[in-house]
Amino acid sequence: MKNIIRIVLFTVLTMFAVNALADDKNIKEDALQKEINQIKQRLAELEKIKETNDSKESAEPGRVTDKITLNGIIAGAYQYESAKDRPGAKDFGRGAVPIQLGLSIKPTNNDQVFMKFGFGAGNGLNTDDHSFALAPWAADMEDDVRDINGRNRDYLLAAWYKHTFEFSEDHKLGITGGIIDATDYLDDNKYANCEYTQFMNEALTNGPNAFLPSYDIGGAMEWEMGKLAVKGVIMQIGKNDEDKSYHFYGAQVGYTIETPIGEGTYRVMFDTTSDDCSNPDGSDTESLKGVILSFDQEIGDILGAWIRFGWSDDKAIVCFQDLYSGGINISGKLWGREQDNAGIGYAYLKGGNQEIENSQVAEAYVRIGLNEIFSTTFDLQYINDNHKDSADDVNGWVSGIRMTAAF
Repeated sequence: MKNIIRIVLFTVLTMFAVNALADDKNIKEDALQKEINQIKQRLAELEKIKETNDSKESAEPGRVTDKITLNGIIAGAYQYESAKDRPGAKDFGRGAVPIQLGLSIKPTNNDQVFMKFGFGAGNGLNTDDHSFALAPWAADMEDDVRDINGRNRDYLLAAWYKHTFEFSEDHKLGITGGIIDATDYLDDNKYANCEYTQFMNEALTNGPNAFLPSYDIGGAMEWEMGKLAVKGVIMQIGKNDEDKSYHFYGAQVGYTIETPIGEGTYRVMFDTTSDDCSNPDGSDTESLKGVILSFDQEIGDILGAWIRFGWSDDKAIVCFQDLYSGGINISGKLWGREQDNAGIGYAYLKGGNQEIENSQVAEAYVRIGLNEIFSTTFDLQYINDNHKDSADDVNGWVSGIRMTAAF
């Protein structure tokens, strides 16, 4: 009898254990299936996000494929100049339409081929009738894109290849060679650097005393290490204003910091040339040398401030030796339109060893963003040139309106 009871108990316990194991297995299978279903759902969500991003990318203006992009700026401006004091100064107005089109090809994530072409209709106020020493619009006009630097090359502004070495996410080294523009790498500024969307006068776009060349043979290096950026440029220029060939060398160190009031970037640039520039009396040749400080700083969500100071020597012929400029940027958030902005800037330029004693430029503009591509700018400049011969002193106003399409 005891044996029978033992057998029955053993059988019951065995069945209970088997059922428990089966239940545990079913629970694990259900949990596993649940995890699989969650993974499938997440993959579906990621695929949907990818399709949305791909759709957005394909809809971006200028994007042809994921490796080929067209970009460009088409700007049209009319400016009216009213000058006085200098004999022969007159009031007149002119317009111009510069066009720049670029083609970017990226065969890999680390390689890029870029070409930029420039065209123009008219020269605006940048003619012999213009009364002031500084160009009221620093854009590349019709005459600027022909026989570039005496190279007998028209319209092709840039053509270069760049390879980027990635050491880590925030440590990169880019090497570029070809036909380049020094202003793409040096003397940059967040609020005062683009003649198509920001200030128009050349004194507030780049330092006129920095003698930065554009659109000629050279190489550039861009080394980014976190918040530190080091850039260098070497170029060989076909002809300067004296029809002489020369070499250009430039280097810049910049550092970006996050402050309680916003992001700021602070840069120091040094540039020089080979000894191929004439001295003032034409008896010998010298090199040009200069230093530029270019700072920009956000001040909350609405304001931004910038300065650009520059000094150069006067052993070679220089029209302007020193530059002191600065201003503010006002976001359209102030009046409820984030796509708008306004700028106010001032520049004082000390003359070099030519006829200019000093020049002053004050400029204010309001840019209205119509959409992601089109914008309209209303611009007003006051210019005062003092000459060593006071009979040539001139001052006056330049007002203008600029329409820009950028993609």
